[in-house]
Amino acid sequence: MRLEGKVAVVTGAASGFGEGIARAYAAEGARVVIADLNEEGARRVAGAIGAAAVAIGGDVSRGPDCAAMIERAVTAFGGLDIVVNNAGTTHRNKPLLEVTEAEFDRVYAVNVKSIYWMAQAAVPVLRRQGRGGSIINVGSTAGIRPRPGLTWYNGSKGAVNTITLAMAQELAKDNIRVNSICPVIGATALLEDFMGMPDTPENRARFLATIPLGRMSTPEDVANAAVWLADPASSFITGILLPVDGGRTA
Repeated sequence: MRLEGKVAVVTGAASGFGEGIARAYAAEGARVVIADLNEEGARRVAGAIGAAAVAIGGDVSRGPDCAAMIERAVTAFGGLDIVVNNAGTTHRNKPLLEVTEAEFDRVYAVNVKSIYWMAQAAVPVLRRQGRGGSIINVGSTAGIRPRPGLTWYNGSKGAVNTITLAMAQELAKDNIRVNSICPVIGATALLEDFMGMPDTPENRARFLATIPLGRMSTPEDVANAAVWLADPASSFITGILLPVDGGRTA
């Protein structure tokens, strides 16, 4: 198995991309901490996976909660190898001046500040272990080729991408690899917020017309990329922004 013996923390893992990543990691031999604000959902996913997974609730915008997620990996499984910063949120697609300060603050707290907090918690552990590790930040094509109506969300994902590149440079000496997966729009719980309109076949068609391969991203698409970036086979890969987008940013 590609991740045999590895220990991973996946945030936002109670549903969507995060659940797909967690399930794929466990299938490849990793032990996984399922972390999510929705603790009941996290427990559901961990229960479905079995003994290779444990659940923890928490808000990734809060430092103590992130520290608890990393500590859960250490106490439950004896160490840490992989951190996937997947948890994210958005404001609804609308004119930039209509986004409230509270919406703006929440988007940046969940999408950007969470990476700061997880680095504070995880990097000392990875350094102390001395065997390196893989940090995977889930960005978005929104940070590469923005869509109108999502200005502040786009900016948060642009920050994720820039932070990824800088972290990769700074942590390379510790053999800690840092990469970003940049999915195109997917059929997740945030779909209607991203679209800014009801999820109808007609409205989906408008978005699909901008994706050359003609479909949205799936949890399996993102999970496949996340497995590769955590796999020792990608040990010379760091500092990349990997579009999983059906050609959207080509």
